[in-house]
Amino acid sequence: MSLISILSKGGWLMLPLLLLSLIAVAIIIERYIVIKKSKLNVPAFLVKIRGMLIKKDVSGAMSYCIEEKSPAANIIKSGLKKYSLGHERVKEAIENAGRQEVAKLEKGLSVVATIAGIAPLTGFLGTVTGMIQAFMKIQDLQGGANPSDLAGGIWEALLTTAVGLAIGIIALAFYNYLTSAINKLILEMELVSNDVVDIIEDTSSGVKLKEEDIEIEL
Repeated sequence: MSLISILSKGGWLMLPLLLLSLIAVAIIIERYIVIKKSKLNVPAFLVKIRGMLIKKDVSGAMSYCIEEKSPAANIIKSGLKKYSLGHERVKEAIENAGRQEVAKLEKGLSVVATIAGIAPLTGFLGTVTGMIQAFMKIQDLQGGANPSDLAGGIWEALLTTAVGLAIGIIALAFYNYLTSAINKLILEMELVSNDVVDIIEDTSSGVKLKEEDIEIEL
């Protein structure tokens, strides 16, 4: 008996379980690609941005951020657009952009978390309905059902639970992985943002800085 034929024995609730699994896989793959593209070489980025800001080369810093195409670079670019208005406006713009970038990174994760919870429950529902049908069959046979009749109905009923649990476990594992990866990106974004705000504040207040005087702490 093939896997497809076995799964088909699970009843109509196997269809929503299949749909949930496809949605989870699509979101997981899409988020993984987004996170991979969002990674940034923080030390190298900070060194270059710091050097440009010390020289007050704002246009060059913005061009560099556009080239990087990462969430952290997008945040700094949004802040640099307000450079002429003072570091307070820069800080405000960076905070607003940061919230937007975090929302973009977390897009779809709530769906994966929901699937991780719904899939096992859907499987349990299939088992319950399957057991009801098995007992209805016993009633129709007026108690004359043999063990093979009961065994067939029970394993078919339990099939949806097994599939639902498998989908839920896998979805939860990837949800935790993606959440951890996004949290790491958020920490990097905060580090870069705070550093740039400090540099802009120092330069705007008249503090003279040299590139070699600034240490990068990660």
